[in-house]
Amino acid sequence: MDSMWMPFLLTLLLSAAAADSSLFEANGVPIVRNISEINQDNYGRLGLSHITIAGSVMHGFKEIEVWLQTFAPGARTPIHRHSCEEIFVVLKGSGTLYLASDSHKNYPGSPQQFPIFTNTTFHIPINDAHQVWNTNEHEDLQFLVIISRPPIKVFIYEDWYMPHTAAKLKFPYYWDELSYGQTAPVKDEL
Repeated sequence: MDSMWMPFLLTLLLSAAAADSSLFEANGVPIVRNISEINQDNYGRLGLSHITIAGSVMHGFKEIEVWLQTFAPGARTPIHRHSCEEIFVVLKGSGTLYLASDSHKNYPGSPQQFPIFTNTTFHIPINDAHQVWNTNEHEDLQFLVIISRPPIKVFIYEDWYMPHTAAKLKFPYYWDELSYGQTAPVKDEL
């Protein structure tokens, strides 16, 4: 008789465990997730598709944040800087990285241009002004972005010669706004 109840109890236990998804979560986030089921948005920026795969505000991560971003032909980031390291892994397409590595003057100055393309990676040092641009007219540019020290404070420039003191602080950044709520601006580290 005992052997007859064993499959029933095992099935009951497994179905209860499956119903309690917290057994398969960390920080309220499922351990394994399907990227195609994660919310994506353009946050009012034409040509952008952004997915926060692992976020500090959204998911409770403290040291890193991971995004999947796709830029349509001609789409680009604003000229900006932030107080975190940033690493890109280009999954498809091609474009141009503009990097003002001498950003520690009063303004960013003339940027260097670097071609980026599928299977390349590049990093942005802390507080270096930069811009990523899909300069390919025929294909999307898609990459994974990994940042340190989230959530980020972004300083946006109108051009490469705008003084750092005139750059506009955007905090929380677009994809953190709904989760973060109203927060007072944080002082610039430069």
